[in-house]
Amino acid sequence: MIKKRIIPCLDVKDGRVVKGVQFKGLRDIGDPIDLAMYYNEAGADEVVFLDISKTEEGHHLMLDVIESTAKKLFIPLTVGGGIQSLEDITLLLNHGADKVSLNSSALKNPDLIKQASDKFGRQCICIAIDSFYDQTSKDYYCCTHGGKKLTNVRVYDWVQQVEALGAGELLVTSMSHDGMKQGFDIEHLTAIKQLVNIPIIASGGGGNAQHFVELFQQTDVSAGLAASILHDREITVQSLKDTMRQGGIQVR
Repeated sequence: MIKKRIIPCLDVKDGRVVKGVQFKGLRDIGDPIDLAMYYNEAGADEVVFLDISKTEEGHHLMLDVIESTAKKLFIPLTVGGGIQSLEDITLLLNHGADKVSLNSSALKNPDLIKQASDKFGRQCICIAIDSFYDQTSKDYYCCTHGGKKLTNVRVYDWVQQVEALGAGELLVTSMSHDGMKQGFDIEHLTAIKQLVNIPIIASGGGGNAQHFVELFQQTDVSAGLAASILHDREITVQSLKDTMRQGGIQVR
């Protein structure tokens, strides 16, 4: 039985960790290095840095922050946001990132996934999907640029395509659930899991420990991403894992 993971996500904008609701109304949370170290000590299984300023405005890769964090971390560090090329990925991995998360650039140039997977290994390549539910067509579509631009790419087509191209993992955010703390998009995640054989990190909607218990009881995803409830210290990683254990879920 593969043990389930809890992964704090740090959205970084202009060198500060921020958090919003449905990708809007960002508020300052703190320093990314301090927060990463807090989660390292708190029992998190991995940390994700998403540099949301770069995707929107084309900022430089925050290499100094990544390097400083990676030197102190004992858990894997995944970095995403504004990664455009194999050179960008090389820089991030050389500065201490364990994995990279691609979204907009992969949709723009799917071949980047294959090139990156061939060069760095499947295990280094995570594809992030900001999934928007369209009420008219009753279907899910991929968004780019930090959830701001809607594409005509169906999520259910895209997940199969990226797996075939060599992606090692998916990070799926249901945009309608993001920051709402009402629970994960169980139905959507279940449908994706039936289409692919690679691990899925579920994002968007985790508002309390019970939501994570339901996520792992009702879907076969590998990890749950958390931001608001952990950043605001509404719950700790340890108490979250304790509740999961009580629900019969194997955790690390």
